[in-house]
Amino acid sequence: MSNLPPLNTDTIWEIIKDKIDDATVNQLVWHYLGYRYNSTTDKWDNHEVLPEWRDEYPEPPNFLDSRPATMKLTRSIPKEYKQGLKEKLGFKGYKIGEFTPRETRRATAANWLLSYWQQQHPE
Repeated sequence: MSNLPPLNTDTIWEIIKDKIDDATVNQLVWHYLGYRYNSTTDKWDNHEVLPEWRDEYPEPPNFLDSRPATMKLTRSIPKEYKQGLKEKLGFKGYKIGEFTPRETRRATAANWLLSYWQQQHPE
């Protein structure tokens, strides 16, 4: 997981536009939640993960397959960052009837990552 793309607005757009594969999207979220894979023990290290995540998900969930995990991710975005994709990037959303649950979950992951990035780089 050391070959992750940088966390910036270009990466966020690539997630939204489906130019980054699902596995990498998950790995980005896992990384910034604090999950680390230990290849020596072949296990996940979750010591850096906040208790509210670690207790429910001792191993990182697949956010693009798990509605409950994605809902938790959505709820964990601070209120002031909830509209980040729209306000910061100008993302107009998907057209009704033209998007899938997978795309919605990718947008949620992108919004969470943007929120994380904004909290680390306040203007």
